[in-house]
Amino acid sequence: MTNVEFIKLKKPEKARHLCELAEEFFAGGRRVLITVTDDNQAVTLDRFMWTWKKGAFIPHACDNGAVDCLDDPVVIGTAERNPNGARVLIMGHPCSLEFVRQFEKVIAFAEVYDDELAAAARVRFARYREAGFAPIMR
Repeated sequence: MTNVEFIKLKKPEKARHLCELAEEFFAGGRRVLITVTDDNQAVTLDRFMWTWKKGAFIPHACDNGAVDCLDDPVVIGTAERNPNGARVLIMGHPCSLEFVRQFEKVIAFAEVYDDELAAAARVRFARYREAGFAPIMR
């Protein structure tokens, strides 16, 4: 069964959290897929991963159709596809329930620093619960 976890963000620091989580799962030997809204966010996160923390190294690739991502432990993508066979999904951008079911571990965000984003996260949390997941909030 898919384990869904929501992380509360009290500040707009999602990129840092995406990197921390990717680094944690990579260090544990797990393949990761990170979803983002569009190509601009993908490129921005790709660049940030190289500089976000001194001495950090997260081997990754952007799934933009120009490169083969089969062997990359961490992939950043904008579409609902899993080119590296990841078992961990970190949703920088929400995905469909059907796509989420493919993964063992799913991380979502509740951006509580913004009322509109927080309300959307509450709706997503309820949708996951109604779909049979047992999401937790951290």
